[in-house]
Amino acid sequence: MASGEAMAAYRALLRVTRRTFAGDKLMLSESKNEIRRQFEENRQVTAEAEVRQLLDQAKEASHFIQHMIVQAKRSPSGSFVVKPEKEHSGATLELPSEEIISKLRQ
Repeated sequence: MASGEAMAAYRALLRVTRRTFAGDKLMLSESKNEIRRQFEENRQVTAEAEVRQLLDQAKEASHFIQHMIVQAKRSPSGSFVVKPEKEHSGATLELPSEEIISKLRQ
């Protein structure tokens, strides 16, 4: 039961990151690696309560990525454009710091 749920949670996280970070090779790669690392790190967990907690965390992470993260795209003018989708309604906008923006421009 739990292994099937774990695989479903794993696939759901990968699916939502592919959608959220489409076109961003670095974020796709890093998110895939982090998801894999987290699941591998907890592979030996067998206590039902702990497994349930980890599955709930995976579900919350999937929901957060899908509903709270919007990938900005750089326009030809050099500015960034954010196009939230319907699933982002109710989310708040957090602007990146000047430090992050300056690193992106390099």
